[in-house]
Amino acid sequence: MSTPHTNPDILGDSASWGSFIWISFLVSITLMIVGIFFLPVDWWIRGYMYMGTLFLTASTLTLAKSLRDRHEYERLVNRVKNARTEQVLSQFDRT
Repeated sequence: MSTPHTNPDILGDSASWGSFIWISFLVSITLMIVGIFFLPVDWWIRGYMYMGTLFLTASTLTLAKSLRDRHEYERLVNRVKNARTEQVLSQFDRT
């Protein structure tokens, strides 16, 4: 059995990449909120823009999570199929 340091399935993102992602997200959402606040429009238009920003952000996060979950599911299914294939081949080799 391999250790977590040599198993490519367990390796994750680096700390600097995680920091970059969070900083980018926080800067972009902050700039969007501040930009909407200073728009020279009525309050109801600002509210609509805030609502759109909120829903766009939430749906983007949901889409990203769903795509990741599908990818992980497909990897698991492929591993199970490979294990079954190896089992059948090992039984075939014994005969």
